[in-house]
Amino acid sequence: MEVVWIAAAYVLGIAARQIGLPPLVGYLLAGFGLHALGFEGGEALDHIAHLGVLMLLFSIGLKLRLSTLVRPEVFVGGLAHLVIVAAGFALVFLLVLDLPHSAGVVLAVALGFSSTVLAAKTLEENGEVKSFHGRTAIGILILQDLVAVGAIGVIAGETLSPWALAWLGLPLAKSAIQRGLQLSGHGELMLLYGLILALGVGGAGFASTGLSSELGALVLGTLVADHPRATELSRGLWGLRELLLVGFFLSIGMAGLPTLDALLVAGLILLALPLKTILYFFVFLRFRLRVRSSLLAALALASYSEFGLIVAGVAARSGQLSEDWLIALAMAVAVSFAFAAPLNARAHRLYARLESRLLPLQSPRRHPDDSPLALGDADIVVMGIGRIGAGAYERLDESGWTPIGLDSDPLKVERQAAAGRRVLYADAEDPDFWQRLDLAGVHAVLLALPDLNAKGIAARELRRNGFRGLITATSAFSDEVPLLEEAGVDETFNHYETAGESFARYSQQWMEAPDPTEADRSSDQAADQAAGALPSS
Repeated sequence: MEVVWIAAAYVLGIAARQIGLPPLVGYLLAGFGLHALGFEGGEALDHIAHLGVLMLLFSIGLKLRLSTLVRPEVFVGGLAHLVIVAAGFALVFLLVLDLPHSAGVVLAVALGFSSTVLAAKTLEENGEVKSFHGRTAIGILILQDLVAVGAIGVIAGETLSPWALAWLGLPLAKSAIQRGLQLSGHGELMLLYGLILALGVGGAGFASTGLSSELGALVLGTLVADHPRATELSRGLWGLRELLLVGFFLSIGMAGLPTLDALLVAGLILLALPLKTILYFFVFLRFRLRVRSSLLAALALASYSEFGLIVAGVAARSGQLSEDWLIALAMAVAVSFAFAAPLNARAHRLYARLESRLLPLQSPRRHPDDSPLALGDADIVVMGIGRIGAGAYERLDESGWTPIGLDSDPLKVERQAAAGRRVLYADAEDPDFWQRLDLAGVHAVLLALPDLNAKGIAARELRRNGFRGLITATSAFSDEVPLLEEAGVDETFNHYETAGESFARYSQQWMEAPDPTEADRSSDQAADQAAGALPSS
């Protein structure tokens, strides 16, 4: 049975990817096909699906930063959008389709969410997770996920145990929990520890006291979010999480085949998707984001959510929602993925085509993080202030130049500024940024960005806007060099080869130097001889 599930998911997942769709669409279709052939999921698949949801929530907790959520465009804008969309759907479901109150509200809220998996994957593939519009979209998704977790807890309606109050003291154990992560090292022990936190302490522990296991997984993730190894843990669990989530999408598809009514409902839901996306765009404009940032963030959120399916699935298990509505929602989610994936792949080209029409909508006042930057008296720009960029900045500063650093990661900007370096926030992949940047006094630009695509975009934009100075760039592989040179880079430096050469040069110099032990011994002998030559007192 399990082999059939895996094979069907793999075949249709591959088929979906071959035509440019997310594999998730294939998994849902695999579930529908298996159900049509008479296969049933049963408790085993439901258990796998539940574990996948817990792992997803734990991973979100690992990335949760309160500073991301308290920004006005995220907290106020995200909540405003969710309320407006949910209210609109609720009116249709309750007044037009005459659904029961609880079912209508659950569906309305579920349709207000956007896909965390699809948006995160799209932004990561485009190298835009840390860009301003990427951070805005991710912040709103995290906010929606928190609302979803709360909704799941309300819908489940489990009776609380008196021991549930003990979880209020969980923050007091934060240092001990993080100490456990530190002791786990970097290998499989770290992954096992993550599973214990997500599935054991968070999932089973919270459920045993009547609280939502989903909430427990999220809370445990947040407790280790600020640990230096949180990102490493998240990456290590990524593959297992994605594998378990396949079970979730299969289980939704195997709940039943869509009826004609379900298909019609799914079609009506999809008609509202463009309106939901346009509303995102205008909400972002209201918070003084530029047209480009507003459009790219809105397109990243132009989908319905797998979390909506999770919320609806909990409602279906509790009897508040029929299976037909769950299947209709699954169809709408799948088609929204098919709509959003190619749209996001062409997002930058779409902006270039619509720019002249959309710019009049832009507010003359700009968001502080979305405004042009003045470089002052800087004569060299270092784009990307990681380890390599920071080292280059330091060397240039010591040599008498006036460097300035630019980076799209606000945390790096803050750390470098605290260290006394002049570093400003900037998105290298933003054509608008390069067009508005005054480079009159700049002689050279060093591209120390980790992403090849970002370096290529930066070099092309520099040359397109008339920069004639020196452009250098780091490279990790030899096949990147011609691509960078074609984009306008004058010189590339392979940091792996450079590190290897420096390491070998130092070792060679050390080996060719006189043995300090022999030198000390010769010195001692000479001293003894000199002492023996002196007349005794």
